[in-house]
Amino acid sequence: MLSPLAAEKAIRTLVKRGEPITFQAVQREADVSHAFLYNHPDLRGRIERLRTQARPVPAPTPPADEQSTLVLALTGQITRLKKQHREEVQALRDALEQAHGENLDLRRELTRRGGTASVSQ
Repeated sequence: MLSPLAAEKAIRTLVKRGEPITFQAVQREADVSHAFLYNHPDLRGRIERLRTQARPVPAPTPPADEQSTLVLALTGQITRLKKQHREEVQALRDALEQAHGENLDLRRELTRRGGTASVSQ
């Protein structure tokens, strides 16, 4: 025989796991039918109450012109940041290339003077 206690236990389990409380979730967890849950007013009321508590209140959507202004502003900001990133990467590549060239020149000079190139620690 189906027991309202099984449904209550299922609700507590779902709450502990942080899962949304819905008729389907309770049905699955307690292994009972939808009809069983709907035919028990106390269970039905509790599930409906917990279900509405868990739903986040949607943020008010800004007017369309405000949204498009925001999208344009963010798009412009992203474009500027991408350009700045490309310029910084290129500057770093140029500096690395110059450092490699200087390193090569110093190694050649060291070899010309009869020394050996070694890494000091």
